[in-house]
Amino acid sequence: MKKSIEDKGKTATPALKNEVAGKAQIPEVRRREVTNRLRYICLLFLCALILPALKAQNVPETKKTYWNDKTLLISYRIPPAPPGYKPVYIDLDADGDPDVLRTITSGGIPVQWIDDDDDMNYEDTEGDTDNDCLMIDRNRDGVYGGYDDLIIDWVGEDENGNPAMQVVVDNVPESKKMSGSSGHYMWVIDTDRDNIFNYIDWHKFQLRCWIHDGTSGFYEDYHGKSAFLKIHGTPDRMNDVRMNWENPFLFYDPDNDGLTEMAIRFCDTPGRRTENGQVNAHLTGNIDWVSLSFDMDNDNAPGNEFDLDMTIHFKGKGFGYTDQKHVNKNLRGLPEADTFFLDPRWRQLPELLYPGHDAAWNLVFQHGEWDNVWFVYDEDDDCNRWERVELYQPLEPFKAGARNGGVDNNPQADPAGDRGEWDEDNSGKGQLYISPMDGKIHLYGAEWGIWRIDQNAYYYQGMGNLYDGYGPARMEKEPAVFPTVKYSDTDDNGFFDLMEFDLDGDTLFEQRISLRELGLDDRCPVIRTSSMKYEDFVTLQSGVAENMWKNAQEALKVARAKKINTSWYTLMMHPLSGRQKYHSGFWLQFYIYNDLKDLATGNGDENLSRQIDRAWLQGRWELLEAGK
Repeated sequence: MKKSIEDKGKTATPALKNEVAGKAQIPEVRRREVTNRLRYICLLFLCALILPALKAQNVPETKKTYWNDKTLLISYRIPPAPPGYKPVYIDLDADGDPDVLRTITSGGIPVQWIDDDDDMNYEDTEGDTDNDCLMIDRNRDGVYGGYDDLIIDWVGEDENGNPAMQVVVDNVPESKKMSGSSGHYMWVIDTDRDNIFNYIDWHKFQLRCWIHDGTSGFYEDYHGKSAFLKIHGTPDRMNDVRMNWENPFLFYDPDNDGLTEMAIRFCDTPGRRTENGQVNAHLTGNIDWVSLSFDMDNDNAPGNEFDLDMTIHFKGKGFGYTDQKHVNKNLRGLPEADTFFLDPRWRQLPELLYPGHDAAWNLVFQHGEWDNVWFVYDEDDDCNRWERVELYQPLEPFKAGARNGGVDNNPQADPAGDRGEWDEDNSGKGQLYISPMDGKIHLYGAEWGIWRIDQNAYYYQGMGNLYDGYGPARMEKEPAVFPTVKYSDTDDNGFFDLMEFDLDGDTLFEQRISLRELGLDDRCPVIRTSSMKYEDFVTLQSGVAENMWKNAQEALKVARAKKINTSWYTLMMHPLSGRQKYHSGFWLQFYIYNDLKDLATGNGDENLSRQIDRAWLQGRWELLEAGK
């Protein structure tokens, strides 16, 4: 039996190595299908020989299970075998020590460990999590790496200091081969060396990488400096397992506090093809989708681990990444164990292909070819997602609801509270500017934008989305009405010059204010995003908040001089953070602006009304002081 397994492993290796080495960029699908089926049949035969021996073992009859089997507490570890259960050991390479350990969980699920670093002993009851592979026979069919099984493989840091990794292969039932987006193939790269990887729900043996404590304390390693690669699919349905769909998701920790201040998501959008009875994903080796997300005020902290405020998104032809190679000498698993896997190519890899932390920014701005750029700012500051502030889409301003055709069409988007802007021809190259019109950061080159106001974050976004019933799913109900501000660039020079307001939620813009109609220049300095570092974004946001608050103080002086009772707005006059200066500073000015407009209209003073518009749109309240 040992010789049979060993021989089959060695026989399968050369052809598969040729695929990995790139001698055939698009593998011969039929040959691979036949090879996989033969391998799978051999594996079933081997398991049929071994399974009776397992069943014949003397498992003590006991009602005692692992203490955390039936509780509602978090499952941090795989449940161990029942007391007295004796594992089965297999020596694949005939070197006198075991290479495979087969056992069961306390609930009776068969599992096997492959010892990839050759440190297993006959006294061990389980493998280790530094360089071993755990295979879970979820459907109890006697096959550990087949359909409907779960595999977790740990790859230790190698002697060259290349970071440790963990890969999860979440195989689907054979009946779901035609569902191209089911299952998981996910690598986690431990670039901050904290030894935190993926989270598995060991009660259900399912990958649950979005579970979190509180608002955003994720069990998955999204915190600090980290990275992962992921596709909703499985290796046997991929053309090149060195690549991935989210390839990668990068997390940055520039202040080394263990929290994430910036996240970059790269996507290689695969083509889906029906081939030989299954839907396969064909990755291109090209990144065509990027999002850059920032905690602009760096106010994340324990209990508020993720507080991203702004996202810039690029989409188009993008850039190629096949030259972005990441090597770890421990990637190659034990060759003699290849026959255990439905598709062992991911166990034979010499490298992974993805843009790394250091190369990412330059690849986006210096090598990317983009068709359009989108922008979103979390105005109500309620996003605790690990991914990004989810993008608003250039759709209907007043339609609300997931997949309902409005700007919040994306189910992960905040139904109200964010500001989206869209540069559909990439004329602005992802650059920014601060408009005097409202004192906020805007996307240079955007043709238009929408701000759905959720002034007190009533429709709290939090994590949003559905996540397989683990929730929460957005809010219990969408807002029926909401105030809306529309921004437009009417002279097509890259800067907004018109603001329109629907403050009563009737979908009609009852108020408008135009820089052009007032004879004011809408142009202002352009901020070159491509040359910025994270610290520059924090400085930018700090300057915006401080200037917003400074202008609010000037507005208060003017209002008091005009005999307007500003004590009604005392709640906004005592900000305790940069975020509150930004938020309260804008709203103080807006309320005072409209109170002053009411005053001018009541007195029939059109000249004063025009002066009020000019003062607000330029951020120059001193123009309204006595004698000016």
